Formats: sequence, C-alpha cells, structure tokens
Amino acid sequence: MDLERVMSVYAPHMETFDIVPPLQGCGANAKRRNWADTFAPYLPPIDYQVRNLTVDVADDVAFAHSLNRVSGTHRDGTRNELWLRWTACLRKTEGQWFIVHDHVSVPVDFPSGRALVQLRP
Repeated sequence: MDLERVMSVYAPHMETFDIVPPLQGCGANAKRRNWADTFAPYLPPIDYQVRNLTVDVADDVAFAHSLNRVSGTHRDGTRNELWLRWTACLRKTEGQWFIVHDHVSVPVDFPSGRALVQLRP
C-alpha cells in the first residue's frame, strides 16, 4: 500500500469518524495511523473496491459517499472481505480538492451490540 499516495487527498486539519478507534480522530496524522493500523494485518496485495460512488459538488465544497470493499489475505493466511460505508466532505483549496472530514462505518445490531460485517451490497 502506498500510504503517501493515500494521504495526499487529506487536508492537514481533517477530522475522521473512522471504523477503528478512537471515536474521533483529529488531523491527517490520526488518519495516517488509522490507515496503517487497518492494513497492518494484511499481506500485499490488498484489494480496495469503491462501489456506487456519488459526489455532489458546489463551488469549493463537495460531499461524497460510497460502499467500499477491503479484501485480502491476513498474515495468518486467512482471507478477509469487509464492506464499509464511507462518507466524505471535501473542500477545494488553491485549486485542489482535499478531504476535510470522513466517516467510515458498518451497520450494528443494537440488541447484541455487534458489528454486522457479513453484509454485502
């Protein structure tokens, strides 16, 4: 995974409500740690698919959402596939778009408190 390339789309002072702890992350360094932690269990290559991407744009702000699939082989040899919900708020600064906020989640079964990671679109 090219972490520098991934991080090039994030504003330095972005906020994230990511799928991994903590509840809220502030700054691109927090997002960098989350990406590194998310992909650490995987052997290369990792497959990342974006489906149903929708982007609404107005002047210097935009909103995007999609369903994203992360899949690959963990370091222990097991295969893994996880579908995520992703929403992002972007701002155009000096002619370039940057993510200033994102939210990554999976549905939760409230009675059990368990994440529903087996759901597929």
